[in-house]
Amino acid sequence: MLLSELLFNVQYTGTYNDVEVSGMTADSRLIKSGNVFVCIEGARFDGHDKAKEAEKLGCVCVVAQRDVGVKNQVIVENTRSAYAIMCSNYYGRPVEKLKLIGVTGTNGKTTTTNIIKGILEQRGEKVGLIGTIENEIDGMKYPAKYTTPDPLELHLMFKRMADAGCGYAVMEVSSHALDQNRLDGCRFAVAVFTNLTQDHLDYHGNMENYYLAKKKLFSMCDKAVINVDDEYGARLYDETTCEKKSFSIKKAEADYTAYNISFNKNGSNFEMVSKGNIGRVKFCMPGEFSVSNAMAAGVCALSLGMEFKDVVDGLNNAKRISGRAEILDIDEDFTVIRDYAHSPDSIEKILKTIREFATGRVIALFGCAGNRDRTKRCLMAKAASEGADYVVLTSDNPRDEDPERIIEDAKPGLDPKKPYKIIADRYQEIKWVLDFAKKDDIIALLGKGHEDYQVLGEMTVYFDEKEIVEKLLSEKKRNGANTQEDKK
Repeated sequence: MLLSELLFNVQYTGTYNDVEVSGMTADSRLIKSGNVFVCIEGARFDGHDKAKEAEKLGCVCVVAQRDVGVKNQVIVENTRSAYAIMCSNYYGRPVEKLKLIGVTGTNGKTTTTNIIKGILEQRGEKVGLIGTIENEIDGMKYPAKYTTPDPLELHLMFKRMADAGCGYAVMEVSSHALDQNRLDGCRFAVAVFTNLTQDHLDYHGNMENYYLAKKKLFSMCDKAVINVDDEYGARLYDETTCEKKSFSIKKAEADYTAYNISFNKNGSNFEMVSKGNIGRVKFCMPGEFSVSNAMAAGVCALSLGMEFKDVVDGLNNAKRISGRAEILDIDEDFTVIRDYAHSPDSIEKILKTIREFATGRVIALFGCAGNRDRTKRCLMAKAASEGADYVVLTSDNPRDEDPERIIEDAKPGLDPKKPYKIIADRYQEIKWVLDFAKKDDIIALLGKGHEDYQVLGEMTVYFDEKEIVEKLLSEKKRNGANTQEDKK
């Protein structure tokens, strides 16, 4: 590829030798002769400081935001934005062959994208998926490191989707990705907004910045689907200028509204209603938030041109999502549910849902992540304490923070009038709560959801709560059987 082809649609100043390019990178550790090096300024490291080293290593061009003193350089206003566009060019602009669907919001992105994918596939479409749990291309699954990948990885996936014959790419869009211009150069057929509640303030600083980051997606789309039950969603609807549809589970004035909602532990029943249409949905996940996610997916599919009946059929045939209000299959008198809830709002919502069908105690086990927004820890504890009969406070991914310190940040949110237990070791805490549970209790394991790891300091250890629960209960039964045998 010629350098001029790589810089297509990039606004820059400066001159360069139009030579063949062997590759490109924004990571100074991966520089090779013949590459283009893009200088990106991060929170801890500035790629501009490596420009001269890149030249010595044989880079044919450096893309920077300021003069870095090398011979072959071009200057752009924003290197993150330029990098994203260059990554698309490098893989032949595969996004032009795909209809992109982006889902953003604090909660519900994974569920909503998977439902949209399922509805489209039921119609016979080939669909690629990019998300928190995994990425999928033509039935092949790939591990996901970030909700929205680095642009070079992202456009490689788009290329593979296009090469596999996919017509659609459904993806979760994070606020970090939008703020860091990772999606610049992409145009979305439909953008979906689920909700906005406190999260990631360690990065964004305040809710206004968080909202403005999310809002960027709606300047990059042809059509918008917005949850107007959410305060920020209602604001976004008013501020969005493209073609748009609103959905709600509470407001009759929305374009699409859910009525006659009821729940049980296996799912939700509701009616999806618009002017001239009504569809009865038996959805596979419980809770108001699940109904809202189903509505988001359904209205998105309608915005893509699908028939109302086909959308309702797709919602009725939707499959459960790993780690999202997932009831674990255990042979016990009590129930264990695992969910990815890791914010005050999501904890409140999942416990409210569980309360709808609980006949015994609701026991909430949760922890707060290390190296993340400290201000939400106390609020998470408050939500757990208000929603559960018994709270079990433990660790999540402490990373390089002291787990005990994280717990101390959360403790003030606990209601001293309600019983609680604190054990920093999450494995031991799960073991304890399985012994503690009684008939008809519901244990909610919150925070990890689908994750099969735990980050402890610089180590990432295997930690799948579904497997852990099955293992501990199996050992418990085996030990109980051995005890009975000894009594004989």
